[in-house]
Amino acid sequence: MPDVKLYWQNYIDGAWTDGGAGRLDVINPGSGEKLAEHALADEADVDRAVSAARRVHQSGVLTAMRPIERGRIVQAMGKYLLDNIDEISALLSLEQGKPLWEARKEINGAALYFEYYGNQASTVEGRSIPLGSGYFDFTDNEPYGVSAQIIPWNYPMEMTARSLSAALTTGNTCVIKTPELTPLSNAWFAHAAEAVGLPAGAVNILCGWGHQAGAALSAHPEVNQIVFTGSVRTGIAIATAAAANVVPCVLELGGKSAAIVHDDADLEAFENDIRWGIYFNAGQVCSAMSRVIVHESRHDELVERAVNVARSLSVGPGIERAEAGANMGAMVSEAQRDRAAAMVAEAEAQGARVATGGRAMNIPGAFLEPTVLSEVTPEMTIAQDEVFGPVLSVMKFRDEADAIRISNGTPYGLVGGVFTRDLDRATRAARQIRAGQVFVNQWFAGGVETPFGGYGKSGYGREKGREALWNYVQTKNVAIALR
Repeated sequence: MPDVKLYWQNYIDGAWTDGGAGRLDVINPGSGEKLAEHALADEADVDRAVSAARRVHQSGVLTAMRPIERGRIVQAMGKYLLDNIDEISALLSLEQGKPLWEARKEINGAALYFEYYGNQASTVEGRSIPLGSGYFDFTDNEPYGVSAQIIPWNYPMEMTARSLSAALTTGNTCVIKTPELTPLSNAWFAHAAEAVGLPAGAVNILCGWGHQAGAALSAHPEVNQIVFTGSVRTGIAIATAAAANVVPCVLELGGKSAAIVHDDADLEAFENDIRWGIYFNAGQVCSAMSRVIVHESRHDELVERAVNVARSLSVGPGIERAEAGANMGAMVSEAQRDRAAAMVAEAEAQGARVATGGRAMNIPGAFLEPTVLSEVTPEMTIAQDEVFGPVLSVMKFRDEADAIRISNGTPYGLVGGVFTRDLDRATRAARQIRAGQVFVNQWFAGGVETPFGGYGKSGYGREKGREALWNYVQTKNVAIALR
């Protein structure tokens, strides 16, 4: 077990500082024991962080750089993470519960965002607009200024990297509000910012309660742009607060994503999609494959295969699982585990069959058995509401229209999938599925280069890909009359 320091502070204006709201206990979900304490920021701490970020932005130190120079700084932050991957991944595994190999994968993913967006810095170009011989007209893309970023607990390193790298690339300064359940590993972004020479105040990182620090940050009059990943309820509250200041938001609010599996699908290959789609990170993934809608002729075979995948997983403390493979760690907290188990019990009461799993494990920590539910129908709560746990719901369909209707039958629209050997059928489905991203024959296809974001209550705006950069800049037009 690696050593973890007992007390962690906030990082504001280049200095480590206590919080005005006291301290928070951080629990290791793999053991149920206290891991550390973290300072809790209050409204005054938020104000100091925003003021520092605003000062740096107004100084022009980031925007005065040649973009390729700024891009090199962003890339260097990613390299710093990789240089310290052993220490960061162990800390992440302990605070979040995921297997150590998954934590290492997350750090690699975080570094990739800095590499990708750092490479894009000099490509955020304007254009000239022809207005005739009497004018020279052009556009410029300017950073918003202070970017407030409110981070989820399921991927605290990768989700912070996703927004921080794009914001810095485009010349913004940042105030990051870390998740209360997993606040420790974000300290490494402060270390990275210092190591690459960013000025004090360019990156500020603080932990605080959502109703206090989060609310103060989202309503702060000197915040110019907000990025949030989390629940629909909190997203609505943030968007409402931002609207009062006419501040744009990027909201990624989760989903209830479905894979449509046709009668000609390769179910043996699909077992790997089940493993990654619903049991990776113990199912605590906004784009998890939480529903499988399978043709009725293949239903029983798919359920059997899913049960075999679930039962093959070794479940236990993530820090003890360094090798990639058939294993799963804890959920982030006992409260989250109990919520998921209660949803399974409710589904069973509504007529679903628990094919395997569904119970809290009788070991210390926040562990839930990998779960497969069959006989799920579209109106059940389990088919409508996000579980955010290792729970797969299997449903039947008769024909293509039925499959699309069930797939689109929730308020969400983050991702979807279709599995078939028929390219025409796959293309028809991709066009009809109401989601921001559609996977064909591989769940989680794509990468940092591909835009990601939702329809409906899954939010708006796009993360990842070139599209994400436009969330962090506003277009200015300059029209010059030639005399």
